[in-house]
Amino acid sequence: MGRIEYKTDQQLHWMAQAGVVTSRALDAAVQAAKAGVSTAELDVVFRNVLKEHNATSNFLGYYDYPATICTSVNDEVVHGIPGDRVLASGDMISIDGGAIVVDPYGKKWNGDSARTSLIGEVSQERRELSEVTRTAMWHGIAAMATARKVGEIGLAIENFVRSETGDKYGIIEDFVGHGIGTQMHMAPEVLNYAARDLGPRLKKGMALAIEPMLVTGGIGTRTLADEWTIVTADGGDACQWEHSVALHSEGIWVLTAEDGGAEELSKLGVTVKPIPA
Repeated sequence: MGRIEYKTDQQLHWMAQAGVVTSRALDAAVQAAKAGVSTAELDVVFRNVLKEHNATSNFLGYYDYPATICTSVNDEVVHGIPGDRVLASGDMISIDGGAIVVDPYGKKWNGDSARTSLIGEVSQERRELSEVTRTAMWHGIAAMATARKVGEIGLAIENFVRSETGDKYGIIEDFVGHGIGTQMHMAPEVLNYAARDLGPRLKKGMALAIEPMLVTGGIGTRTLADEWTIVTADGGDACQWEHSVALHSEGIWVLTAEDGGAEELSKLGVTVKPIPA
């Protein structure tokens, strides 16, 4: 994935702008996600918000990907392509998207985030899967505030999942988080599970996309005929949550949350600090 890119605080401000646009587009897509709505319609909603903010999609055209979001439903782990599939009550859909903004010097800055939406009358099992995945993400983000190495993020995610639910959920290992900045996917890899090698040191100027994916069955996956959609091999449910987070000169800031993650991280004893002007 190449070298790690370290940003100045000013550059992280531009990333925060891309992050806010991403957040608002996801707000709109999640609000539109209801029974009777197609995944293609959600893509239009997301695309329109990007246009309103003079931003562009970093998904559309990425290795010829044909849409501005990924819409992964039920047993689909990641990279589901929006289309004519109509959401039904009881479905669980992970919506993953991003935005690009351009700074005055012509550099492109990326945002990337994902949320899971529960459609209509959803089973308690799916509600729990989504909530455990969401909270695991926040534990990983909280770890970034004090960790010395990137691998401590994955350790915090797995420790939370295991302490709360034992072996009830599998943590996908084939797909992981990543660095983000002038490109959507950059070094370093950000594992969502504990590993012996804790990876590179966390340093100021890093921005990371933290995105745990949990499943109700085994962690094996397979790729559908569209060559994009990843599903669980055993048909178990899958869930993804993601935020992009900056480590700036004075602390951390969740780039894809309008409050920088303040509300959620305060529950975990972490105080976020705005990126210095």
